Amino acid sequence: MNLSIDDFDYELPSELIAQNPDAERSGSRLLCVGAASIAGRRFSDLPQLLAPGDLLVFNDTKVIKARLFGRKETGGHIEVLIERALSEHEALAQVHAGRPAKPGSTLRLAGGLDVRVLGRVEEFYHLRFPESGTVLELLERHGSVPLPPYITRAPRGEDERRYQTVYARSAGAVAAPTAGLHFDEPLLAALAKRGVEFAWVTLHIGAGTFQPVRVKNLAKHRMHGEHYEIPPATAAAIGTTRGRGGGIVAVGTTTVRCLEASAAVHGAPVAGAADTDLFITPGFEFRVVDRLVTNFHLPKSTLLVLVSAFAGIERVRRAYSHAIEQRYRFYSYGDAMLVDKIPG
Repeated sequence: MNLSIDDFDYELPSELIAQNPDAERSGSRLLCVGAASIAGRRFSDLPQLLAPGDLLVFNDTKVIKARLFGRKETGGHIEVLIERALSEHEALAQVHAGRPAKPGSTLRLAGGLDVRVLGRVEEFYHLRFPESGTVLELLERHGSVPLPPYITRAPRGEDERRYQTVYARSAGAVAAPTAGLHFDEPLLAALAKRGVEFAWVTLHIGAGTFQPVRVKNLAKHRMHGEHYEIPPATAAAIGTTRGRGGGIVAVGTTTVRCLEASAAVHGAPVAGAADTDLFITPGFEFRVVDRLVTNFHLPKSTLLVLVSAFAGIERVRRAYSHAIEQRYRFYSYGDAMLVDKIPG
């Protein structure tokens, strides 16, 4: 399909961008988008909307304290946002400063943390952290929660808990898998009681998820690469669920990318770790996922393109228009959708 990124634009009143999470995770609104209907529910209704024997697949990545502040050797203020750790002492990062940081220079960060600039890798800086701890350990000591750019307030203590899923266990993401933020322990228990089963994948979300699409023609856009892992138990659970006629329900677009990237290579999700730069656009053949739990996404974003590929461009446009009219809350701390795959 010859599509432009402008086909995925919409106008959102700024007051609908959620700046804070709901008082209760599962208390948010849930817009159910079926083949021929749109209906408003509460997220806590999810057990009633799934069938016994369905499989929910979650991304268990854990958000790290990836934002650091400090100064260059020349004295200029800088902000560092880690993209991903490369090894125990090296990482790729965005560095925001008045002038580009030079290879060989030192970034003096808060808490006396000195980080060496080794060079550039495309749009990212290659940084070397000191031997006093691993990258993840030093970020935990000196970093702060990397709230998305559209949350305009400063991070607070509660964000360390709320900008994290209750099932997060594999540290490495710099952005939360936001569809999962709506799940709490009582809801997970209610789903299990309903007979819904759970499985897990890991995809560490990088800061590139917020990068704009810089070309009009979608066919010319190149996705940032991401590393994912599918455990043997998850690959087996998907096969078992398929065999008994159950549905595969992905929690979040990152889970969709994980499962469909593996299936695109192997025909079905297989256990193992790999990198993917798969860009899912309308016309993509979904082999695994039947339904999707997702938040509302930014205009002209690759995530909105993915959801439109899954549910149909016009159906997603109608759903977003309805959500704006009904004053749903948008983006990371906002409300959610339960979307059925477009028939075909």
